[in-house]
Amino acid sequence: MSSPFQPLADRMRPETLDDYAGQSHLLAQGKPLRAAIDQDRLHSMLFWGPPGTGKTTLARLIANYSGAAFQTLSAVLSGVKDIRLAVDHARQHFDMTQKASVLFVDEVHRFNKAQQDAFLPHIENGTFVFIGATTENPSFELNNALLSRVRTYVLRSLTSEEIQSVIRRALMDDVNGLGKLSLQVSDSVIENIASAADGDARRALNWLEIAADLAETKQGQAHPVISDAVIRELASENTNRFDKKGDLFYEQISALHKSVRGSNPDGALYWFCRMLDGGCDPHYIARRIVRMASEEVGNADPRALSLSLDAWNTYDRLGSPEGELALAQAVLYLAVAPKSNAAYTAYNQARDDAAISGSHDVPMHLRNAPTQLMKGMGFGDGYRYAHNEEDAYAAGETYLPEPLEGRRYYEPVARGLEIKIRDKLNALRERDEAARAKKR
Repeated sequence: MSSPFQPLADRMRPETLDDYAGQSHLLAQGKPLRAAIDQDRLHSMLFWGPPGTGKTTLARLIANYSGAAFQTLSAVLSGVKDIRLAVDHARQHFDMTQKASVLFVDEVHRFNKAQQDAFLPHIENGTFVFIGATTENPSFELNNALLSRVRTYVLRSLTSEEIQSVIRRALMDDVNGLGKLSLQVSDSVIENIASAADGDARRALNWLEIAADLAETKQGQAHPVISDAVIRELASENTNRFDKKGDLFYEQISALHKSVRGSNPDGALYWFCRMLDGGCDPHYIARRIVRMASEEVGNADPRALSLSLDAWNTYDRLGSPEGELALAQAVLYLAVAPKSNAAYTAYNQARDDAAISGSHDVPMHLRNAPTQLMKGMGFGDGYRYAHNEEDAYAAGETYLPEPLEGRRYYEPVARGLEIKIRDKLNALRERDEAARAKKR
């Protein structure tokens, strides 16, 4: 029997797949993982998803459905010695029962390479079925050797409706023989808990348990009542998920950047606010805004770069929260500005050429000749001073090393100020062609 001191979230772990909330993309009838469970075809796997999405619970259910012994390790607390002990237990269990064990490793990404490698031979020879759980992108955090031996399943954040069903079950069911939560809770309170839990069922149940202790029995009511005010107080300390070194960090930055690129001010502003709400350093966002000004807007609207730098400077002067408005202004400006990645593309192409084309000599006519010796060697011979030419342009002159002559990096787009830049460059290039044709 479960201890009465177990947290509600632990006591509420479902015992059947029908009671399991969420992950229908994996567990609906006909889905590969559900079929493997129903047909008792266990295989080593990895669950990747945010906290509170049911990774540990699903691993336990899989073991229960197959009748396998269930062992668990936490990578936060365990080392190679613990892994060896788990292997010994799995071998002993198999020798006695001829049945496989399930070894569940929580936070597996916290194990180093040597610790992860310790699982490999035992996964290979079937000593146990390995199930790992991680909140981090396994592509970056897990060894390729381990990844190649498991199938990765992505668990999604629970919807508000799914979390509401978990809460209602906690209120109605006899929780693992410990009795119902005798509470009076309105639909609006349940909805508020589910919404504030941000996809995390464990968080919702923890709040429900705390709220139960704070509930008051009013005159004429049979059970204590959880009020909206209590839930608001609990949720006020909540911040949206934003791991400063994890996937959500990069996913939200990507969403901000792509919203700006897609000229969607509403999406850009939302992701900007989500990042701030999750605790992102505004200076980091300011750096990204300046980068976007050059990468996404460029010379289609050169004012975007100045405005972005001004916004950063304003934030430095005012701090939070006043200065964040200036950053928001810059985000909106970038989103609605005409877009051009011509400068970004040109820079990357020129950088690649500079890196791989070799150390080409500077053409003689472009070399400076501050001494008589250098003049005598031909430095600067044939150079045409553009200010002395018609329209201050030396038509037909070349400025690239000879092997790269004719290379074009900057191609302005037909948007914003670059329309005029493009027209000017096309006119100058026509003059170049005409001047070179005369020399042929």
